[in-house]
Amino acid sequence: MRDFFKSNNPLIKEETLKKQTAQPLDSELVYSGDLMTVSGAVNKTFILFGVMLAASAIGWMFASKFLIIGAVIAGAVISFITARNPSKSPVFAPIYAITQGLFVGGISYVYSFVFDGIIFQAATLTFGILFTMLFLYKTGIIKVTEKFRSMVMMAVGGIMLVYMVELGLYMFGIDVPFLHDQSMIGIGISLVIVGVASLKLAVDFDDFDKGEKMRTPAYMEWYFGMGLLFTLVWLYSEILYLLSAFSGD
Repeated sequence: MRDFFKSNNPLIKEETLKKQTAQPLDSELVYSGDLMTVSGAVNKTFILFGVMLAASAIGWMFASKFLIIGAVIAGAVISFITARNPSKSPVFAPIYAITQGLFVGGISYVYSFVFDGIIFQAATLTFGILFTMLFLYKTGIIKVTEKFRSMVMMAVGGIMLVYMVELGLYMFGIDVPFLHDQSMIGIGISLVIVGVASLKLAVDFDDFDKGEKMRTPAYMEWYFGMGLLFTLVWLYSEILYLLSAFSGD
């Protein structure tokens, strides 16, 4: 359990990054393989985002409770498998993006069916937070120290554990009190979750930089792209809930 809360769930761990390092910075050995770069990781993230958008169209057309839950479970399984086999991320990352697309398309259809214009608002806010956090990180206003990283990892791990419990209980027809309901406490909890997801973006950006600095193999570009995609989808889904809650319906 302690290791779960230490991890940057579900994908990127400090230990995983160190294990995949191709060559220490002070080593005289030459690594013959391709190395990860920040630009390469950004490009892979764009590819995964494109795959996710394409899959979201299918999720929209065939939206159902079973599709959404199935996509969540499949995405979790793939992410944990990839975390243990980062070298396979060029294969698993696109598959993961498909599961996220099915999830995004499904929940987007459900919300849009009730709330006019909510998809555009949620997407705008998500990208607004993304670029704001990128600016804060690049300008050094937010510094990803080891303490900062550890606190965010623990918070993300705790939230993911709660999500797992919520999903398990939901399948038996039991709702978790206050979580994702439209009470003031539920809204407050979701605001905290959005805050944590936003801070995780800074950690994701730092992982890109660390991956290049630590000279990790090129396949880690896909691995880190998966991590950033996870955060964006998570943030988007929470913002959807908040917008619907604030609508008062």
